[in-house]
Amino acid sequence: MSSSINTTRIALFGGVYSNYLALEATLVDARNRGVDAVYCLGDFGAFGPYPDRALELLRENNVACLQGNYDDSIGNELEDCQCGYTDPRDNHFAQLSYDYTLANTSADHKAWMRTLPPTRRLDLGGRTALLCHGSPRRVNEFLWESTTSTHFLDSLAAEYEADLMLVTHTGIKWQRELASGKQFVNVGVLGRPENDGTTNVWYTLLEVANDIVSAKFVPVAYDQELLAREMRAEQLPEEFVEAILTGWWTTCLEVLPSKERRRGRF
Repeated sequence: MSSSINTTRIALFGGVYSNYLALEATLVDARNRGVDAVYCLGDFGAFGPYPDRALELLRENNVACLQGNYDDSIGNELEDCQCGYTDPRDNHFAQLSYDYTLANTSADHKAWMRTLPPTRRLDLGGRTALLCHGSPRRVNEFLWESTTSTHFLDSLAAEYEADLMLVTHTGIKWQRELASGKQFVNVGVLGRPENDGTTNVWYTLLEVANDIVSAKFVPVAYDQELLAREMRAEQLPEEFVEAILTGWWTTCLEVLPSKERRRGRF
């Protein structure tokens, strides 16, 4: 899917994970910064409570959305989230989250998810931006800062004819300059903190000026105490609640490379 936009500033994020409070705060912040468009790179549900609330916000605010692995699974009512985990403990908690989200997502939202594209191409000041969930080659591929080589990213950019690649899926933001002025940006997620002991979440503000594209990571504060109370009311795992309240991941840890794992508490 390809589109051309006349804009100098856009907001991007992934991994809403049903955190409708963080999503609401992000949309307000982005609009206050004068963005021309807002993009979500997929994974609307999981982890948090009341998945329909986040979906309603995305659709009512005309957020341009991609279909992440989670959304493909929920939309088509598959057996699991296709998250790409291999560790039994990671998969255990992922399944608990998936089963809850599947049971609490409306049929209308599921049908909408089935219509979403897995990628988008944008013309940003004459430069081609490729938006995807995990990577251009696989929706649930994890591209980590510590283990992803610049040579590999250069090869992806060449193969998929992109000057700028924008992804999510890992839950941790990062960016890197590539060859010939090309760029790679993991735009971060809204659903849970970054495993750094702070409770805010992050989105990316992308600006185009004089044919130069720059990415700025923007922190978002929201009422995590309210979210925690609602998660407990829905009987979601206490491990999920702890991550929201402390900023430290308690699940999905085994997928982390050693450098990213050492930054956390567990």
